[in-house]
Amino acid sequence: MKKSIVLNLLLITFIIGGCSKTEPDQINNGVNSFIWNGLNKFYLWQEKIPDLSDRKFSTDQQKNNYLATYNNPDNLFESLLYQRNIVDKWSWIVSDYVALEQSFQGTTETTGMEFGLKRFKTNSSNVFGYVRYVVPGTDAANKGVKRGMIFTKVNGTTITDKNYRDLLFSKSNSYTINLANYNNGDPITNSTTYSLSKSSFTENPIHIAKTIDEGGKKIGYLMYNSFTANFDSKLNLAFSKFKTDGVKDLIIDLRYNGGGSVRTATRLASMITGQFTGDIFAKQLWNKKYMSIVSPDALIDRFPDKIGNSEIINSLNLANIYFITTGSSASASELIINGLLPHINVKTVGTKTHGKYVGSVTLYDSPNFTKSGVNPNHNWAMQPIVLEIVNKNNYNDKDGIDPTINLPESYGNMGVLGDKNEPLLARTLELITTGKRGFSFNKTIIELESVGNSKSNNPNYNNMYVDLK
Repeated sequence: MKKSIVLNLLLITFIIGGCSKTEPDQINNGVNSFIWNGLNKFYLWQEKIPDLSDRKFSTDQQKNNYLATYNNPDNLFESLLYQRNIVDKWSWIVSDYVALEQSFQGTTETTGMEFGLKRFKTNSSNVFGYVRYVVPGTDAANKGVKRGMIFTKVNGTTITDKNYRDLLFSKSNSYTINLANYNNGDPITNSTTYSLSKSSFTENPIHIAKTIDEGGKKIGYLMYNSFTANFDSKLNLAFSKFKTDGVKDLIIDLRYNGGGSVRTATRLASMITGQFTGDIFAKQLWNKKYMSIVSPDALIDRFPDKIGNSEIINSLNLANIYFITTGSSASASELIINGLLPHINVKTVGTKTHGKYVGSVTLYDSPNFTKSGVNPNHNWAMQPIVLEIVNKNNYNDKDGIDPTINLPESYGNMGVLGDKNEPLLARTLELITTGKRGFSFNKTIIELESVGNSKSNNPNYNNMYVDLK
């Protein structure tokens, strides 16, 4: 009897032990298969990757043997990208799509202090942060952090180009910053500190929406920080107020807007205009394989007159539009500018945009690569580049959009966002009220090399995405 019990226990142990060894491999092989299949079908540069060729494998066994050589799905994914960090700088993969989905809704773990990072003028290995804006309702806002503050230390450690990620983007729930005096690009640390805590927070991308009376004109000003689709109705509400106020000129501040939803960009385009309903706003260019099986009209983004099936878009019917841009204006921010160019007069003030002309889509491990019927055994998802986007005239600016008026931000004089005296807004108001387009570069402004910003560690940083059709 005892011998039988022992044998049974050994058998159970063997079975459990065997499962624990093979199950991860089975899941891993399934993830690898999902990665290859998804990129083979949708990846924009599929034709340029030999390992993604339809003729790569003669049998399923050959394909399985190939996929089994990759123990880490990340490595397989990276191996299948086209000229990584040269051409394809933007595709990515995640092992847990929950955080990815939250980021698309504007939800992240944040202190609420949105900042940029720049190298020192003299010692370029040292890095300082400057506060771009503060999200209302967050810890940074509650503790009095303000735009324009400069900081050089985190938790007492001087920020450098080697440690800034560990100091500012770790999994720690809090950190302390040491403020500094700007000192013409070589900041000097002072004794003021702020201890900031992170929390899960959903940022409203409509940071400021107001009407300015200037030079006898009603000028709308919208500081818009992300093309976040679940805030489209609130964006439409802001345009309703602009209409009520009698706005005839509009400034959209995209200086820190890294992009987002293409559909939101088309809706914003109709809020600005309204006279082009049904006309072409943009065209999506996918790989040849995908474009051969999809209706051409399905890849055209047209000016809509509704959000969803019922909400009427509040349109201003403008013939002129003004944007404020910087190198942090990317993807959907560039799309809205480029898409409007064939239709109305577009002017930009600030500096050259980032230069992101391609878009992505979320692919899940399911029969049709949507979340419907997703594989319950893992949470991997991909966000590969699947399309290039052009305007009605088949044009885009691959290297970024040059400003009509070149005026960098001054880190020693950031001004107050939305205030008529804030340098970039003031220059845009001058352009509207006087038409003056003369050279505006202030030679006293020191341009410093950018290292990153508070959003560059987010899953959807500088992303432009569409829904899979």
